[in-house]
Amino acid sequence: MRIRKKKWAAPELAKCPFYTKEPDKYKGRWQSLFSKKQPIHLEVGCGKGTFSGTLAKENPDTNYIALDIKEDMLAVARRNIVKIFGDKEISNLFLVEKNCENIADTFSKEDNIERIYINFCNPWPRKKHKKRRLTFPRKLMMYRNFLPDNREIRFKTDDDNLFLESIEYFQECGFEITDITYDLHNSDLDGGPMTEHEKMFSDEGIPIKYLTAVKRSV
Repeated sequence: MRIRKKKWAAPELAKCPFYTKEPDKYKGRWQSLFSKKQPIHLEVGCGKGTFSGTLAKENPDTNYIALDIKEDMLAVARRNIVKIFGDKEISNLFLVEKNCENIADTFSKEDNIERIYINFCNPWPRKKHKKRRLTFPRKLMMYRNFLPDNREIRFKTDDDNLFLESIEYFQECGFEITDITYDLHNSDLDGGPMTEHEKMFSDEGIPIKYLTAVKRSV
């Protein structure tokens, strides 16, 4: 997702109590950042933050980490999350600035990340760029390194080719697909809060593809 440079982004994030630009120093001890020790869910590529923000407000018994590579995007996410929570304290969500290519430096099995969300990531359709996909096998293997056995990744996209190829990626990397639909909004599956992209594509009549992939021991 492209976003214009925002002069106010860095100053606002610097004052944000639920943001870190140095996530690697918390590897293995993410629970220490939250006021309560409880399951942690991670959104990779959180964009404008409404997905994780909504989940965090609706599920106070779960801690959420919303990760994105772009400082300006995270600043927008911070504002959206503050609006979502209103007067309620934000104690179960953390914004993280990180390039997913190096996510192995940020999380470990000791963090006990129980679920990963990947929503409407860049499909990178050209063959030479596919390795940049958030569902590409190299990244799935990095997620496997810190995701416990029998825990899951939930994936949503509008892109047919990305979805079909991602099914193969998951299976290749030792994940079992337990739920899948090629038209989420006309299914009985719960895809979680609707993201900005999800609403846009749905309004255009594009079916939303969704799956749950569970890590199995290999």
